[in-house]
Amino acid sequence: MAKLIEKGRDKVLTPEEMKKAQEALAYGCIKYADLMHHRINDYVFSFDKMLEDRGNTAVYLLYSLTRIRSIIRTAQVTTEALTKATNETKLGLQHEKELRLAKCAARYPDVIEHVLDDLCPHTLCEYVYELCVTFSEFYDNCYCIEKKPGTEEVVTVHMDRILLCKATATVLENCFHIIGLETVSKM
Repeated sequence: MAKLIEKGRDKVLTPEEMKKAQEALAYGCIKYADLMHHRINDYVFSFDKMLEDRGNTAVYLLYSLTRIRSIIRTAQVTTEALTKATNETKLGLQHEKELRLAKCAARYPDVIEHVLDDLCPHTLCEYVYELCVTFSEFYDNCYCIEKKPGTEEVVTVHMDRILLCKATATVLENCFHIIGLETVSKM
């Protein structure tokens, strides 16, 4: 809770959203820290390391999904519009970061098959972290939404990139479900 307050989240989240985020982070950090290591290796239990918001931690991963959801909310794209766009919008994948993200997300079935064959959940954790880092690079280089300067008014929505965000979110949600991480819509 202190970390969320330190980041000023208590000013933008309702008390219910704060509680849900706190619980998701607390339980998620412990679960993820345990699963991210190969089961035959020892590791040092450290709350400080688990609660870091950078690097291969549940906090970073959950924040990545929350950011994707925020992008889609800000774009004001409905589920129906996303479904329609799925059938009508061609993914350009013109930027190298778009292509890299699409390729990373597309590896999901192979990663799941590998995890099932080896029964090593750390492989899934490594993949999720890679996907989140790849998404972050995409986000830093490719505008999904363009706003009118000086305002919050959305003037352009790049639907192909929103679809890529949605696909990434779906993969992350599935992975988090398998790992046992509770997701939140706002953090």
